[in-house]
Amino acid sequence: MAEVLVYVDHAGGAVRKPTLELLTLARRIGEPVAVALGDGAADTAATLAEHGAVKVLTHEAAEYADYLVVPKVDALQTAVAAVSPAAVLVSSSAEGKEIAARLALRLGSGVITDAIDLEAGEAGPVAVQSVFAAAFTTRSRVSKGIPVITVKPNSAAVEPAPAAGAVEALDVTFSEQAKGTKVVSRTPRESTGRPELTEAAIVVSGGRGVNGAENFAVIEALADSLGAAVGASRAAVDAGWYPHTSQVGQTGKSVSPQLYVAAGISGAIQHRAGMQTSKTIVAVNKDAEAPIFDLVDYGVVGDLFDVVPQLTEEVKARKG
Repeated sequence: MAEVLVYVDHAGGAVRKPTLELLTLARRIGEPVAVALGDGAADTAATLAEHGAVKVLTHEAAEYADYLVVPKVDALQTAVAAVSPAAVLVSSSAEGKEIAARLALRLGSGVITDAIDLEAGEAGPVAVQSVFAAAFTTRSRVSKGIPVITVKPNSAAVEPAPAAGAVEALDVTFSEQAKGTKVVSRTPRESTGRPELTEAAIVVSGGRGVNGAENFAVIEALADSLGAAVGASRAAVDAGWYPHTSQVGQTGKSVSPQLYVAAGISGAIQHRAGMQTSKTIVAVNKDAEAPIFDLVDYGVVGDLFDVVPQLTEEVKARKG
């Protein structure tokens, strides 16, 4: 069976969930070979093996932290030359898409972004995408070169499948371009204790109906009771009620959680484009004609300041 390269997103050896999803999808089209780079790369091996990696290619160097993107592209290009994979899979983060695009250009290959599923095909892997604000589902394949595919987080359930996970050192020579953009400082983001928005299994978002920054406490309380991330519509963000980093929508972040709760969000097409692939959608809005109700699995017509606190209390009560 052909091998499939999986770029590992990790923090000091702790593997992030989107990578485990990639390993699950990779097994549908071949044998996963993980590529772990940077500080703590070798520490990822046990987790990667538990989730299906037949091999783990590692390389640790200061360049991965000191410079942006290009050193990682150099390493992946080296891995491709060593393995000759059937495809290269990367998570659809902002950095992941840039890595994928640069790698595809170097390989003279096609690139597919924001896939939500992968299927084996006679002529190569087939990527399933949700396009035009999730109005259509497409199936595409790369017709030239080794396919480079980015996959949206939360597109697949993580399925452990123990494999050998043999660790092999990757011999990487960095290109001249690798040191073109240097990281000169870092400021740690203040932790909220909530999951990352694009990776969260549950997202609770507030919109114009929240009517003020101080009122987002209602949204946060529900999110915390569910162990969810907090999102916001563009209207709420533009009004200064919530940080831009939490914006969900066409000009913000795309999310695809198991559960998406929209409170006080009318459902403009720009917002729908960023959350329409969520598995289950619940909306609370006092306008019965709000477009969001055309999309939802469950809708509540009512004032969010009446409904959401009751829901929060009910969740807490059921959790005991």
